[in-house]
Amino acid sequence: MSLNVIILFVFMSIGVLFITYFASKKTKTAGSFYTAGGGLTARQNGLALAGDFMSASTFLGLIGAFALTGYDAFFLMYGALVSFLVILFLVAEPLRNLGKYTLGDMITARFKYKQVRGVTALNTMIISIFYMLGQLVAAGALFKLLLGIPYNTSVIIVGIFMLAFVLFGGMTATSWVQIIKAILLIAGSIILFVLVMWRLDFNFIGIFTEMKTTTPFGAEFLNPGVKYTSGLEAASLTLGLILGTAGLPHVLVRFLTVPNAQVARKSVVWVMWILGIFHVMVIFLGFGAAKLVGSANIIEASPGGNMAGPLLAQLVGGDFLFAFISAVSFATILAVVSGIVVTGATAFSHDFYNEILKDGKATEKQQMFMVRVSSIVITIISIGLSLYLQAFNVTFLAVLALTLAASSNLPVILFTIFWEKFNKTGAIAGMLVGLISTIGLLALSPNVWNPVPGAALFTGDPIFPLASPGIVSIPLGFLAAYIGTLIGARRQPVVEDNFSEILVKANTGNDVKGIANH
Repeated sequence: MSLNVIILFVFMSIGVLFITYFASKKTKTAGSFYTAGGGLTARQNGLALAGDFMSASTFLGLIGAFALTGYDAFFLMYGALVSFLVILFLVAEPLRNLGKYTLGDMITARFKYKQVRGVTALNTMIISIFYMLGQLVAAGALFKLLLGIPYNTSVIIVGIFMLAFVLFGGMTATSWVQIIKAILLIAGSIILFVLVMWRLDFNFIGIFTEMKTTTPFGAEFLNPGVKYTSGLEAASLTLGLILGTAGLPHVLVRFLTVPNAQVARKSVVWVMWILGIFHVMVIFLGFGAAKLVGSANIIEASPGGNMAGPLLAQLVGGDFLFAFISAVSFATILAVVSGIVVTGATAFSHDFYNEILKDGKATEKQQMFMVRVSSIVITIISIGLSLYLQAFNVTFLAVLALTLAASSNLPVILFTIFWEKFNKTGAIAGMLVGLISTIGLLALSPNVWNPVPGAALFTGDPIFPLASPGIVSIPLGFLAAYIGTLIGARRQPVVEDNFSEILVKANTGNDVKGIANH
Protein backbone atom coordinates (compact mmCIF):
# COMPACT_ATOMS: atom_id res chain seq x y z
CA MET A 1 0.00 0.00 0.00
CA SER A 2 1.50 3.33 -1.05
CA LEU A 3 1.69 6.47 1.08
CA ASN A 4 -0.47 8.29 -1.49
CA VAL A 5 -3.29 5.85 -0.92
CA ILE A 6 -3.13 6.33 2.85
CA ILE A 7 -3.01 10.13 2.61
CA LEU A 8 -5.90 10.44 0.16
CA PHE A 9 -8.05 7.96 2.07
CA VAL A 10 -7.42 9.84 5.31
CA PHE A 11 -8.12 13.17 3.57
CA MET A 12 -11.37 11.83 2.11
CA SER A 13 -12.48 10.36 5.42
CA ILE A 14 -11.76 13.61 7.30
CA GLY A 15 -13.67 15.54 4.62
CA VAL A 16 -16.69 13.29 5.01
CA LEU A 17 -16.60 13.57 8.80
CA PHE A 18 -16.29 17.37 8.47
CA ILE A 19 -19.44 17.49 6.33
CA THR A 20 -21.22 15.16 8.76
CA TYR A 21 -20.33 17.40 11.69
CA PHE A 22 -21.83 20.51 10.08
CA ALA A 23 -24.83 18.58 8.76
CA SER A 24 -25.54 17.26 12.25
CA LYS A 25 -25.84 20.88 13.42
CA LYS A 26 -28.70 21.38 10.96
CA THR A 27 -30.31 17.97 11.53
CA LYS A 28 -32.43 18.77 14.54
CA THR A 29 -35.82 17.54 13.33
CA ALA A 30 -37.14 14.41 11.68
CA GLY A 31 -37.96 16.43 8.54
CA SER A 32 -34.38 17.65 8.14
CA PHE A 33 -33.11 14.08 8.66
CA TYR A 34 -35.58 12.59 6.14
CA THR A 35 -35.36 15.10 3.24
CA ALA A 36 -32.76 17.79 4.14
CA GLY A 37 -35.61 20.26 4.83
CA GLY A 38 -36.60 20.31 1.11
CA GLY A 39 -34.25 23.21 0.36
CA LEU A 40 -31.94 21.99 -2.44
CA THR A 41 -31.75 23.84 -5.77
CA ALA A 42 -32.19 22.17 -9.18
CA ARG A 43 -28.44 22.10 -9.81
CA GLN A 44 -27.66 20.78 -6.33
CA ASN A 45 -30.33 18.09 -6.56
CA GLY A 46 -29.25 17.21 -10.11
CA LEU A 47 -25.71 16.66 -8.90
CA ALA A 48 -26.94 14.69 -5.87
CA LEU A 49 -29.16 12.57 -8.15
CA ALA A 50 -26.24 11.98 -10.48
CA GLY A 51 -24.19 11.06 -7.43
CA ASP A 52 -26.86 8.57 -6.40
CA PHE A 53 -26.86 6.99 -9.84
CA MET A 54 -23.09 7.14 -10.41
CA SER A 55 -22.70 4.53 -7.74
CA ALA A 56 -20.07 1.84 -7.43
CA SER A 57 -22.18 -0.26 -9.75
CA THR A 58 -22.09 2.44 -12.43
CA PHE A 59 -18.45 3.49 -12.15
CA LEU A 60 -16.62 0.33 -11.07
CA GLY A 61 -19.07 -2.23 -12.42
CA LEU A 62 -19.66 -0.71 -15.86
CA ILE A 63 -15.97 -0.20 -16.65
CA GLY A 64 -15.39 -3.85 -15.69
CA ALA A 65 -18.39 -5.00 -17.73
CA PHE A 66 -17.15 -3.21 -20.88
CA ALA A 67 -13.63 -4.58 -20.31
CA LEU A 68 -14.76 -8.20 -19.92
CA THR A 69 -17.95 -8.52 -21.97
CA GLY A 70 -17.68 -5.80 -24.64
CA TYR A 71 -20.97 -4.99 -26.39
CA ASP A 72 -23.08 -6.79 -23.77
CA ALA A 73 -22.22 -4.04 -21.29
CA PHE A 74 -24.45 -1.71 -23.32
CA PHE A 75 -27.41 -3.69 -21.95
CA LEU A 76 -26.37 -2.51 -18.49
CA MET A 77 -25.81 1.10 -19.55
CA TYR A 78 -28.14 2.65 -22.11
CA GLY A 79 -31.29 1.99 -20.12
CA ALA A 80 -30.10 4.50 -17.50
CA LEU A 81 -30.67 7.58 -19.64
CA VAL A 82 -33.95 6.26 -20.99
CA SER A 83 -35.08 5.55 -17.45
CA PHE A 84 -34.75 9.22 -16.54
CA LEU A 85 -37.11 10.10 -19.40
CA VAL A 86 -39.70 7.95 -17.65
CA ILE A 87 -39.05 9.90 -14.46
CA LEU A 88 -39.07 13.28 -16.24
CA PHE A 89 -42.38 12.80 -18.06
CA LEU A 90 -44.34 10.58 -15.67
CA VAL A 91 -43.08 10.57 -12.10
CA ALA A 92 -40.99 13.55 -10.91
CA GLU A 93 -43.65 16.27 -10.82
CA PRO A 94 -46.54 14.20 -9.36
CA LEU A 95 -44.24 12.68 -6.76
CA ARG A 96 -43.03 16.10 -5.58
CA ASN A 97 -46.57 17.49 -5.48
CA LEU A 98 -48.07 14.55 -3.57
CA GLY A 99 -45.18 13.33 -1.40
CA LYS A 100 -43.75 14.62 1.85
CA TYR A 101 -41.06 12.32 3.26
CA THR A 102 -41.53 8.89 1.66
CA LEU A 103 -43.08 7.03 -1.25
CA GLY A 104 -45.71 5.85 1.23
CA ASP A 105 -46.83 9.49 1.68
CA MET A 106 -47.49 9.74 -2.05
CA ILE A 107 -49.46 6.48 -2.37
CA THR A 108 -51.51 7.12 0.78
CA ALA A 109 -52.36 10.62 -0.41
CA ARG A 110 -54.98 8.72 -2.43
CA PHE A 111 -55.47 5.52 -0.43
CA LYS A 112 -55.58 6.46 3.23
CA TYR A 113 -55.17 2.94 4.57
CA LYS A 114 -52.51 1.66 6.93
CA GLN A 115 -52.22 -1.58 4.96
CA VAL A 116 -51.18 0.33 1.82
CA ARG A 117 -48.64 2.41 3.74
CA GLY A 118 -47.25 -0.71 5.45
CA VAL A 119 -46.71 -2.64 2.20
CA THR A 120 -45.15 0.44 0.55
CA ALA A 121 -42.70 0.77 3.44
CA LEU A 122 -41.87 -2.96 3.29
CA ASN A 123 -41.14 -2.61 -0.44
CA THR A 124 -38.91 0.39 0.20
CA MET A 125 -36.83 -1.40 2.83
CA ILE A 126 -36.36 -4.61 0.80
CA ILE A 127 -35.44 -2.75 -2.41
CA SER A 128 -33.01 -0.57 -0.42
CA ILE A 129 -31.27 -3.63 1.00
CA PHE A 130 -31.00 -5.22 -2.47
CA TYR A 131 -29.44 -2.04 -3.89
CA MET A 132 -26.98 -1.83 -1.00
CA LEU A 133 -25.60 -5.28 -1.77
CA GLY A 134 -23.86 -4.14 -4.96
CA GLN A 135 -22.28 -1.18 -3.17
CA LEU A 136 -20.97 -3.26 -0.28
CA VAL A 137 -19.59 -5.92 -2.63
CA ALA A 138 -17.70 -3.16 -4.47
CA ALA A 139 -16.44 -1.77 -1.15
CA GLY A 140 -15.12 -5.17 -0.12
CA ALA A 141 -13.29 -5.65 -3.43
CA LEU A 142 -11.85 -2.11 -3.30
CA PHE A 143 -10.49 -2.41 0.24
CA LYS A 144 -9.09 -5.86 -0.51
CA LEU A 145 -7.22 -4.49 -3.52
CA LEU A 146 -6.01 -1.31 -1.83
CA LEU A 147 -5.28 -2.35 1.71
CA GLY A 148 -4.92 -6.11 1.45
CA ILE A 149 -7.73 -6.58 3.97
CA PRO A 150 -9.83 -9.75 3.46
CA TYR A 151 -13.13 -9.20 1.63
CA ASN A 152 -15.40 -10.04 4.58
CA THR A 153 -13.50 -7.76 6.96
CA SER A 154 -13.55 -4.95 4.38
CA VAL A 155 -17.34 -5.13 4.01
CA ILE A 156 -17.82 -4.95 7.78
CA ILE A 157 -15.44 -1.97 8.17
CA VAL A 158 -17.13 0.02 5.41
CA GLY A 159 -20.56 -0.83 6.82
CA ILE A 160 -19.64 0.45 10.28
CA PHE A 161 -18.07 3.65 8.91
CA MET A 162 -21.11 4.30 6.75
CA LEU A 163 -23.44 3.72 9.70
CA ALA A 164 -21.67 6.32 11.84
CA PHE A 165 -21.98 8.78 8.96
CA VAL A 166 -25.74 8.15 8.61
CA LEU A 167 -26.57 8.22 12.33
CA PHE A 168 -25.42 11.81 12.74
CA GLY A 169 -25.74 13.45 9.33
CA GLY A 170 -29.01 12.19 7.84
CA MET A 171 -30.13 13.35 4.39
CA THR A 172 -28.38 16.73 4.67
CA ALA A 173 -24.92 15.16 5.02
CA THR A 174 -25.76 12.52 2.43
CA SER A 175 -26.84 15.15 -0.11
CA TRP A 176 -23.72 17.28 0.26
CA VAL A 177 -21.37 14.29 0.12
CA GLN A 178 -23.22 13.17 -3.03
CA ILE A 179 -22.79 16.62 -4.61
CA ILE A 180 -19.07 16.85 -3.81
CA LYS A 181 -18.49 13.22 -4.72
CA ALA A 182 -20.25 13.66 -8.09
CA ILE A 183 -17.98 16.60 -8.94
CA LEU A 184 -14.85 14.66 -7.91
CA LEU A 185 -15.95 11.52 -9.78
CA ILE A 186 -16.62 13.43 -13.01
CA ALA A 187 -13.29 15.26 -12.68
CA GLY A 188 -11.44 12.00 -12.00
CA SER A 189 -13.18 10.29 -14.93
CA ILE A 190 -12.24 13.13 -17.29
CA ILE A 191 -8.57 12.96 -16.22
CA LEU A 192 -8.54 9.17 -16.59
CA PHE A 193 -10.34 9.39 -19.94
CA VAL A 194 -7.80 11.90 -21.32
CA LEU A 195 -4.82 9.81 -20.14
CA VAL A 196 -6.25 6.59 -21.57
CA MET A 197 -7.05 8.17 -24.93
CA TRP A 198 -3.56 9.70 -24.94
CA ARG A 199 -2.14 6.17 -24.73
CA LEU A 200 -4.44 5.23 -27.61
CA ASP A 201 -3.46 8.26 -29.73
CA PHE A 202 -6.98 9.73 -29.34
CA ASN A 203 -8.10 7.32 -32.03
CA PHE A 204 -11.76 7.03 -31.08
CA ILE A 205 -12.60 4.87 -34.10
CA GLY A 206 -9.45 2.77 -34.06
CA ILE A 207 -10.05 1.49 -30.53
CA PHE A 208 -13.13 -0.37 -31.74
CA THR A 209 -11.01 -2.08 -34.43
CA GLU A 210 -8.34 -2.97 -31.86
CA MET A 211 -10.92 -4.60 -29.62
CA LYS A 212 -11.42 -7.30 -32.27
CA THR A 213 -7.95 -8.68 -31.52
CA THR A 214 -7.43 -7.62 -27.90
CA THR A 215 -9.58 -10.09 -25.97
CA PRO A 216 -10.02 -13.89 -26.17
CA PHE A 217 -13.46 -13.32 -27.74
CA GLY A 218 -11.99 -11.84 -30.95
CA ALA A 219 -14.43 -9.97 -33.20
CA GLU A 220 -17.36 -11.32 -31.18
CA PHE A 221 -16.33 -8.89 -28.40
CA LEU A 222 -18.14 -6.15 -30.33
CA ASN A 223 -21.26 -8.22 -30.91
CA PRO A 224 -24.01 -9.17 -28.46
CA GLY A 225 -23.74 -12.64 -26.92
CA VAL A 226 -20.45 -12.73 -25.01
CA LYS A 227 -22.29 -12.75 -21.67
CA TYR A 228 -25.97 -12.71 -22.53
CA THR A 229 -26.34 -15.54 -25.02
CA SER A 230 -30.12 -15.32 -24.95
CA GLY A 231 -31.95 -12.36 -26.52
CA LEU A 232 -34.66 -12.91 -23.96
CA GLU A 233 -32.11 -12.45 -21.16
CA ALA A 234 -30.88 -9.17 -22.65
CA ALA A 235 -34.43 -7.90 -23.13
CA SER A 236 -35.35 -8.82 -19.55
CA LEU A 237 -32.29 -7.04 -18.18
CA THR A 238 -32.98 -3.90 -20.23
CA LEU A 239 -36.64 -3.76 -19.23
CA GLY A 240 -35.72 -3.82 -15.54
CA LEU A 241 -33.14 -1.07 -16.01
CA ILE A 242 -35.39 1.26 -18.03
CA LEU A 243 -38.39 0.99 -15.73
CA GLY A 244 -36.64 0.35 -12.42
CA THR A 245 -35.22 3.81 -11.78
CA ALA A 246 -38.73 5.27 -11.68
CA GLY A 247 -39.52 2.95 -8.77
CA LEU A 248 -36.22 3.15 -6.90
CA PRO A 249 -36.98 4.58 -3.42
CA HIS A 250 -33.69 6.40 -2.76
CA VAL A 251 -33.91 8.11 -6.18
CA LEU A 252 -37.59 9.04 -5.76
CA VAL A 253 -36.96 10.54 -2.33
CA ARG A 254 -34.52 12.97 -3.98
CA PHE A 255 -37.51 14.79 -5.50
CA LEU A 256 -38.76 15.54 -1.98
CA THR A 257 -35.54 17.42 -1.13
CA VAL A 258 -36.45 20.34 -3.44
CA PRO A 259 -39.02 23.11 -2.79
CA ASN A 260 -41.41 22.49 -5.73
CA ALA A 261 -42.21 20.43 -8.85
CA GLN A 262 -40.53 22.88 -11.25
CA VAL A 263 -37.22 22.45 -9.45
CA ALA A 264 -37.73 18.66 -9.41
CA ARG A 265 -38.19 18.67 -13.20
CA LYS A 266 -35.13 20.84 -13.81
CA SER A 267 -33.00 18.58 -11.62
CA VAL A 268 -33.84 15.62 -13.90
CA VAL A 269 -32.55 17.57 -16.91
CA TRP A 270 -29.33 18.26 -15.00
CA VAL A 271 -28.83 14.59 -14.16
CA MET A 272 -29.44 13.47 -17.75
CA TRP A 273 -26.70 15.77 -19.07
CA ILE A 274 -24.25 14.63 -16.38
CA LEU A 275 -24.98 10.93 -16.88
CA GLY A 276 -24.84 11.23 -20.67
CA ILE A 277 -21.32 12.67 -20.61
CA PHE A 278 -20.21 10.22 -17.92
CA HIS A 279 -21.46 7.14 -19.74
CA VAL A 280 -19.72 8.05 -23.00
CA MET A 281 -16.42 8.16 -21.11
CA VAL A 282 -17.13 4.83 -19.39
CA ILE A 283 -17.31 3.01 -22.76
CA PHE A 284 -13.79 4.09 -23.68
CA LEU A 285 -12.49 3.47 -20.15
CA GLY A 286 -13.79 -0.11 -20.31
CA PHE A 287 -12.24 -0.75 -23.71
CA GLY A 288 -9.05 0.95 -22.52
CA ALA A 289 -8.91 -1.38 -19.52
CA ALA A 290 -9.30 -4.42 -21.78
CA LYS A 291 -6.52 -3.17 -24.06
CA LEU A 292 -4.04 -1.83 -21.50
CA VAL A 293 -4.68 -3.84 -18.30
CA GLY A 294 -5.81 -7.11 -19.87
CA SER A 295 -8.69 -9.44 -19.01
CA ALA A 296 -6.59 -11.86 -16.95
CA ASN A 297 -5.29 -9.13 -14.60
CA ILE A 298 -8.78 -7.64 -14.18
CA ILE A 299 -10.31 -11.03 -13.30
CA GLU A 300 -7.45 -11.83 -10.94
CA ALA A 301 -8.15 -8.62 -8.97
CA SER A 302 -11.92 -9.18 -8.94
CA PRO A 303 -13.83 -12.03 -10.66
CA GLY A 304 -16.68 -9.66 -11.55
CA GLY A 305 -14.33 -7.10 -13.16
CA ASN A 306 -15.12 -4.51 -10.49
CA MET A 307 -11.50 -3.30 -10.10
CA ALA A 308 -10.86 -2.57 -13.79
CA GLY A 309 -11.17 1.22 -13.24
CA PRO A 310 -8.65 1.52 -10.37
CA LEU A 311 -6.20 -0.81 -12.16
CA LEU A 312 -6.47 1.29 -15.31
CA ALA A 313 -5.85 4.45 -13.26
CA GLN A 314 -2.69 2.93 -11.76
CA LEU A 315 -1.39 1.96 -15.18
CA VAL A 316 -1.86 5.32 -16.92
CA GLY A 317 -1.56 7.72 -13.97
CA GLY A 318 0.69 5.98 -11.47
CA ASP A 319 0.08 5.55 -7.76
CA PHE A 320 -1.34 9.04 -7.26
CA LEU A 321 -4.18 8.66 -9.80
CA PHE A 322 -4.77 5.12 -8.54
CA ALA A 323 -5.11 6.49 -5.02
CA PHE A 324 -7.34 9.36 -6.17
CA ILE A 325 -9.70 7.14 -8.19
CA SER A 326 -9.83 4.63 -5.35
CA ALA A 327 -10.55 7.32 -2.76
CA VAL A 328 -13.30 8.80 -4.94
CA SER A 329 -14.71 5.30 -5.44
CA PHE A 330 -14.74 4.88 -1.67
CA ALA A 331 -16.58 8.20 -1.26
CA THR A 332 -19.00 7.06 -3.98
CA ILE A 333 -19.80 3.87 -2.12
CA LEU A 334 -20.11 5.67 1.20
CA ALA A 335 -22.44 8.35 -0.13
CA VAL A 336 -24.70 6.00 -2.10
CA VAL A 337 -24.99 3.46 0.68
CA SER A 338 -25.73 6.22 3.18
CA GLY A 339 -28.53 7.59 1.00
CA ILE A 340 -30.04 4.13 0.68
CA VAL A 341 -29.89 3.54 4.44
CA VAL A 342 -31.53 6.90 5.13
CA THR A 343 -34.34 6.04 2.69
CA GLY A 344 -34.96 2.58 4.15
CA ALA A 345 -34.76 3.79 7.74
CA THR A 346 -37.10 6.71 6.99
CA ALA A 347 -39.67 4.28 5.59
CA PHE A 348 -39.60 2.34 8.86
CA SER A 349 -39.54 5.33 11.21
CA HIS A 350 -42.03 7.54 9.38
CA ASP A 351 -44.38 4.98 7.79
CA PHE A 352 -44.33 1.99 10.15
CA TYR A 353 -43.57 3.59 13.49
CA ASN A 354 -45.09 7.06 13.31
CA GLU A 355 -48.01 6.67 10.90
CA ILE A 356 -49.07 3.05 11.63
CA LEU A 357 -48.07 2.29 15.25
CA LYS A 358 -48.39 5.82 16.67
CA ASP A 359 -51.18 7.15 14.38
CA GLY A 360 -48.95 10.06 13.34
CA LYS A 361 -48.46 11.23 16.93
CA ALA A 362 -44.83 10.21 17.57
CA THR A 363 -42.62 13.02 18.84
CA GLU A 364 -39.60 14.29 16.93
CA LYS A 365 -37.35 12.65 19.54
CA GLN A 366 -39.10 9.28 19.19
CA GLN A 367 -38.87 9.39 15.37
CA MET A 368 -35.18 10.33 15.45
CA PHE A 369 -34.49 7.45 17.84
CA MET A 370 -36.40 4.98 15.69
CA VAL A 371 -34.76 6.07 12.42
CA ARG A 372 -31.33 5.47 13.97
CA VAL A 373 -32.30 2.03 15.32
CA SER A 374 -33.67 0.99 11.92
CA SER A 375 -30.48 2.27 10.23
CA ILE A 376 -28.48 -0.13 12.38
CA VAL A 377 -30.76 -3.08 11.58
CA ILE A 378 -30.75 -2.42 7.81
CA THR A 379 -26.96 -2.12 7.83
CA ILE A 380 -26.48 -5.41 9.69
CA ILE A 381 -28.79 -7.30 7.28
CA SER A 382 -27.05 -5.84 4.23
CA ILE A 383 -23.57 -6.65 5.51
CA GLY A 384 -24.62 -10.24 6.29
CA LEU A 385 -25.96 -10.83 2.76
CA SER A 386 -23.00 -9.12 1.06
CA LEU A 387 -20.56 -11.61 2.53
CA TYR A 388 -21.88 -14.30 0.13
CA LEU A 389 -21.87 -12.24 -3.09
CA GLN A 390 -18.20 -11.50 -3.75
CA ALA A 391 -18.13 -13.08 -7.22
CA PHE A 392 -21.03 -11.00 -8.63
CA ASN A 393 -20.57 -7.98 -10.93
CA VAL A 394 -21.89 -5.02 -8.94
CA THR A 395 -23.75 -3.49 -11.89
CA PHE A 396 -25.69 -6.72 -12.32
CA LEU A 397 -26.59 -6.70 -8.61
CA ALA A 398 -27.87 -3.13 -8.95
CA VAL A 399 -29.99 -4.09 -11.97
CA LEU A 400 -31.65 -6.81 -9.87
CA ALA A 401 -32.68 -4.12 -7.36
CA LEU A 402 -34.00 -2.01 -10.25
CA THR A 403 -36.04 -4.98 -11.49
CA LEU A 404 -37.52 -5.36 -8.03
CA ALA A 405 -38.46 -1.67 -8.00
CA ALA A 406 -39.97 -1.83 -11.50
CA SER A 407 -42.05 -4.90 -10.60
CA SER A 408 -43.41 -3.77 -7.25
CA ASN A 409 -43.38 0.05 -7.04
CA LEU A 410 -43.81 1.38 -10.57
CA PRO A 411 -47.24 -0.19 -11.35
CA VAL A 412 -48.69 1.30 -8.18
CA ILE A 413 -47.11 4.75 -8.73
CA LEU A 414 -48.45 5.03 -12.29
CA PHE A 415 -51.91 3.64 -11.53
CA THR A 416 -52.26 5.89 -8.48
CA ILE A 417 -51.64 8.97 -10.62
CA PHE A 418 -53.36 8.05 -13.90
CA TRP A 419 -56.08 5.39 -13.34
CA GLU A 420 -59.36 6.55 -11.83
CA LYS A 421 -60.67 3.04 -11.07
CA PHE A 422 -57.52 1.93 -9.25
CA ASN A 423 -58.26 0.97 -5.64
CA LYS A 424 -56.73 -0.23 -2.37
CA THR A 425 -56.89 -3.96 -3.25
CA GLY A 426 -55.15 -3.33 -6.56
CA ALA A 427 -52.40 -1.31 -4.86
CA ILE A 428 -51.64 -4.00 -2.28
CA ALA A 429 -51.86 -6.86 -4.82
CA GLY A 430 -49.59 -5.08 -7.32
CA MET A 431 -46.89 -4.36 -4.75
CA LEU A 432 -46.91 -7.81 -3.12
CA VAL A 433 -47.05 -9.83 -6.35
CA GLY A 434 -44.28 -7.71 -7.90
CA LEU A 435 -42.12 -8.12 -4.82
CA ILE A 436 -42.70 -11.84 -4.19
CA SER A 437 -42.51 -12.89 -7.86
CA THR A 438 -39.19 -11.09 -8.39
CA ILE A 439 -37.57 -12.58 -5.29
CA GLY A 440 -39.08 -16.00 -6.00
CA LEU A 441 -37.82 -16.09 -9.60
CA LEU A 442 -34.39 -14.91 -8.46
CA ALA A 443 -34.26 -17.77 -5.96
CA LEU A 444 -34.91 -20.25 -8.79
CA SER A 445 -32.57 -18.58 -11.30
CA PRO A 446 -28.96 -19.22 -12.43
CA ASN A 447 -27.84 -16.57 -9.91
CA VAL A 448 -28.53 -19.04 -7.13
CA TRP A 449 -28.32 -22.45 -8.86
CA ASN A 450 -25.53 -23.77 -11.11
CA PRO A 451 -24.56 -27.34 -12.02
CA VAL A 452 -20.86 -26.47 -11.55
CA PRO A 453 -19.89 -26.68 -7.84
CA GLY A 454 -18.90 -23.29 -6.45
CA ALA A 455 -20.21 -21.30 -9.45
CA ALA A 456 -23.36 -20.17 -7.57
CA LEU A 457 -24.78 -20.32 -4.06
CA PHE A 458 -26.19 -23.82 -4.61
CA THR A 459 -25.21 -26.71 -6.90
CA GLY A 460 -27.96 -27.86 -9.25
CA ASP A 461 -29.95 -26.90 -12.35
CA PRO A 462 -31.89 -23.62 -12.16
CA ILE A 463 -35.66 -23.98 -12.57
CA PHE A 464 -36.09 -20.45 -13.97
CA PRO A 465 -33.72 -19.94 -16.95
CA LEU A 466 -33.16 -16.14 -16.82
CA ALA A 467 -30.71 -14.41 -14.46
CA SER A 468 -32.79 -11.21 -14.62
CA PRO A 469 -36.52 -11.91 -14.17
CA GLY A 470 -37.90 -8.50 -15.24
CA ILE A 471 -39.58 -9.67 -18.43
CA VAL A 472 -41.84 -11.89 -16.30
CA SER A 473 -42.04 -10.10 -12.93
CA ILE A 474 -42.77 -6.57 -14.25
CA PRO A 475 -45.84 -7.60 -16.29
CA LEU A 476 -46.94 -9.70 -13.28
CA GLY A 477 -46.83 -6.58 -11.06
CA PHE A 478 -49.02 -4.60 -13.49
CA LEU A 479 -51.38 -7.56 -14.04
CA ALA A 480 -51.81 -8.13 -10.30
CA ALA A 481 -52.60 -4.43 -9.76
CA TYR A 482 -55.24 -4.63 -12.51
CA ILE A 483 -56.84 -7.90 -11.33
CA GLY A 484 -56.69 -6.76 -7.70
CA THR A 485 -58.59 -3.61 -8.68
CA LEU A 486 -61.33 -5.67 -10.37
CA ILE A 487 -61.65 -7.93 -7.31
CA GLY A 488 -61.70 -4.95 -4.95
CA ALA A 489 -64.41 -3.25 -7.04
CA ARG A 490 -66.63 -6.35 -6.82
CA ARG A 491 -66.26 -6.67 -3.06
CA GLN A 492 -66.86 -2.98 -2.41
CA PRO A 493 -68.58 -1.41 -5.45
CA VAL A 494 -68.98 2.06 -3.94
CA VAL A 495 -65.89 3.58 -2.36
CA GLU A 496 -65.17 7.20 -1.65
CA ASP A 497 -62.18 8.15 -3.74
CA ASN A 498 -60.32 11.42 -4.06
CA PHE A 499 -58.91 10.74 -7.53
CA SER A 500 -60.00 14.16 -8.87
CA GLU A 501 -58.26 15.85 -5.96
CA ILE A 502 -55.13 13.75 -6.55
CA LEU A 503 -55.15 14.48 -10.29
CA VAL A 504 -55.30 18.23 -9.72
CA LYS A 505 -52.70 18.24 -6.97
CA ALA A 506 -50.30 15.92 -8.85
CA ASN A 507 -50.24 18.24 -11.85
CA THR A 508 -50.43 21.65 -10.16
CA GLY A 509 -49.20 21.25 -6.60
CA ASN A 510 -52.47 22.76 -5.30
CA ASP A 511 -55.68 21.12 -4.19
CA VAL A 512 -59.02 21.80 -5.93
CA LYS A 513 -59.92 24.54 -3.43
CA GLY A 514 -56.60 26.24 -4.03
CA ILE A 515 -57.12 26.20 -7.81
CA ALA A 516 -60.64 27.59 -7.44
CA ASN A 517 -59.37 30.49 -5.33
CA HIS A 518 -56.50 31.17 -7.71
